[in-house]
Amino acid sequence: MTFQITILGSNSAVPAHGRNPSAQVVEISKKPYLIDCGEGTQMRFSQYGIKSSRIEQIFISHLHGDHYFGLIGLISSYHLLRRNKPLDIFSPTGLEEIIRVQLEAGQTELCYPLHFHIVDTERHQMIFENRQMEVWSLPLNHRIPCSGFLFREKKKERRINKELFEAMQLPHHLAPRLKAGEDVQDPNTGEFLSNKKLTLPPNHERSYAYCSDTAYYEPLIDLIKDADILYHDCTFDKAGTDRAVQTYHGTTEHAATIAQKAGVRRLLIGHFSAKYEDLSPLLEEAREIFPETELALEGEIFQVEAAPVLFNKG
Repeated sequence: MTFQITILGSNSAVPAHGRNPSAQVVEISKKPYLIDCGEGTQMRFSQYGIKSSRIEQIFISHLHGDHYFGLIGLISSYHLLRRNKPLDIFSPTGLEEIIRVQLEAGQTELCYPLHFHIVDTERHQMIFENRQMEVWSLPLNHRIPCSGFLFREKKKERRINKELFEAMQLPHHLAPRLKAGEDVQDPNTGEFLSNKKLTLPPNHERSYAYCSDTAYYEPLIDLIKDADILYHDCTFDKAGTDRAVQTYHGTTEHAATIAQKAGVRRLLIGHFSAKYEDLSPLLEEAREIFPETELALEGEIFQVEAAPVLFNKG
């Protein structure tokens, strides 16, 4: 099952050096979800081969413009393209009013249903689910209400030990019960068979934690513990710590320390200040603390692996 992240925008407030404001697409089981929608996001859909028409859920972390200024353009394009599928937008309170005012000013009545869902930025709770996965809010520490998002696969079934199952010539209709953890009776011999004998442990449930604009915030650690990939605000290098504290943003040291303490497998750093043209010093600083760190650069695809592996970009 696919689980990957495509970076569409990795800069902070000001576009610079070929980098644009925040936007990412998370794809799980070939279904895309948009996280944040900075200015020009829809232009990068086509640039990076993202089929935007398939997006049904959008998650906006907070109401600073570099995280949602591209949203009204995307909503309008969907209307012009005669979209008919509903669109769900999850965000802190206030975004619906902003979007409705813009639509009303243009006397636009959308041809598709648009649903807003308020995210409580002070609570860690499930805000969306389907058959494959869940999305949980992650309270962050920013100047205004802000939430990260934890994408996590649902608990998986046990796996059939195919070699033993076939060697015992068991009927296939027993497989669903075995996957669900039940013991079964061998119809050939009448013997009761232990589930643990015929199955293997379920595959690892993969997870991705997106922590956008935030100061260093230790309450995150328990919420993202053992995540396969963590994206964390890294607006400044260590020399910019004072500025980071003033603006409630993260540094290389902050991001890497959170990753280390949470025991995540990989760290992506992003939301870079426009003051940095060369990002390699930021990467080096973060890797001094957490070696499995990469830059969240536009166009990069990161695979969320099913088991611990060496770091490898998609």
